[in-house]
Amino acid sequence: MDWYRQIAGAVVVMAVLLAAAKTSPAAAQAAAQAKSAEDAECRVENVEYKGWQAQQISNRWVQLVIVPQNGGRLMQVSFNGHAYLFVNPKYAGKYMPPSQDQWFNYGGDKLWLLPEGDDDEQHWRGNSDLLDDGPFNFRKLSDGQGCGIALIGLPDAQTGVQLSRSIRLDSDTPHISFRASMKNMSGHTVEWAIQSVSQYDAANPKDPSHSNQEIWGFTPSNPSSGYLNRYHVRTGPAENPAAIVGDDGLFSLHYSHLAAEFWVDSTDGWLAVVDGNSRYAMVERFQYQELKPYPGKASVIFWTNGPHLRLSSDGVASVSDTSESASPFYMEAEINSPMCRLRPGEACQLETDWFPTRTDSKFHGVTDAGLVTKPLRAVSLENGKVRLAGSFGVFFPGRLVAHFYNEHGSSTGTLPLAEVSPTDLVVLDIETAPQGKPTRISLHLEDQVGLDRGALQEVPIRTGEIR
Repeated sequence: MDWYRQIAGAVVVMAVLLAAAKTSPAAAQAAAQAKSAEDAECRVENVEYKGWQAQQISNRWVQLVIVPQNGGRLMQVSFNGHAYLFVNPKYAGKYMPPSQDQWFNYGGDKLWLLPEGDDDEQHWRGNSDLLDDGPFNFRKLSDGQGCGIALIGLPDAQTGVQLSRSIRLDSDTPHISFRASMKNMSGHTVEWAIQSVSQYDAANPKDPSHSNQEIWGFTPSNPSSGYLNRYHVRTGPAENPAAIVGDDGLFSLHYSHLAAEFWVDSTDGWLAVVDGNSRYAMVERFQYQELKPYPGKASVIFWTNGPHLRLSSDGVASVSDTSESASPFYMEAEINSPMCRLRPGEACQLETDWFPTRTDSKFHGVTDAGLVTKPLRAVSLENGKVRLAGSFGVFFPGRLVAHFYNEHGSSTGTLPLAEVSPTDLVVLDIETAPQGKPTRISLHLEDQVGLDRGALQEVPIRTGEIR
């Protein structure tokens, strides 16, 4: 029985060591670090989603559901429990073979081509053809920076192109990156633009039979716009109160249940879709290429889905079926690449980046680090302190740091202000004690590894009161 005593003794020793490890600060710290690493892990896995066999990319912030068979669609994006995209219940879990004569609107986000139309071979007819509805092959992507999926479509004989894209998540931020490519697979020159089309859910979450009254789309208008009103109404009534360009130059579109399409020749490289009810926003960024022509001049297009206004041949106006099943509630946000003239074998790209965050019922623009819901104000006080007030949605977890400058532009120092997260609206109302006599402040976001992600706002320091 000596072997039994040896094993029993070893078990007792192991139990003692384990008990000691449980009470060891070093062991506790190691366990916490391991748990943190596990939380920060980025995963790609097979999932079932509303009846579809899908691929899910996820980290602790975001879940992306992709259905490769249905045109390589990104079917849903969820952040902090909030789902952004419209998924059509009519086609949930279904796959319909490609058709040039029908459109199966599954919802989600996909790639299309411009210009659209049926005038000639230089226009894409649309509907659920091979580009919209063909199966995409896929492979998983993973490295030290994150993970994702590469999607490759079939060559389309009608347009001569093959579409592909990668969708990736950072390991431990909500940042989503898209890299789309269009390759000429024909034996002749082709000319198209790539279009990213995202359908955002505009139904009231408490009563899906009605629309959400607080869905908005924003993008900066072009001060030197080629359009008469700094935007162009391509579909729907020309006088539509849902769309305006404000004094701040922002084009804003309030969702209404009416079929309408708005083209904007925005040059700032971003659009935002804001839900004022749930107080979530999605910012889509792109790189505007000013020396290249865009399809119809538009870099950004918004579409509000709803009944169509029609005029008969004898001049009688009518409205199509107004039911939600016939005209579901969603707003499309579309980003266009410049026109790409491709010789055989050549390809061009469209790169976009998405940043989910929190917002308020107000919206005042986007910066590198986040969005502004209440503009920053800085006021010097009699006690020598500076009071700061404002509210923001941030794109990365980290901390806010105030950078102070004097009247000559020299730095007078920095002060950390607060730990922040994309899952929470940042509301500032604090007093700081900067060194020297600063006259200007820039509010920066530093991420969790100390990388400066840019300024949220930069403003002069004034005297008086914050109201």
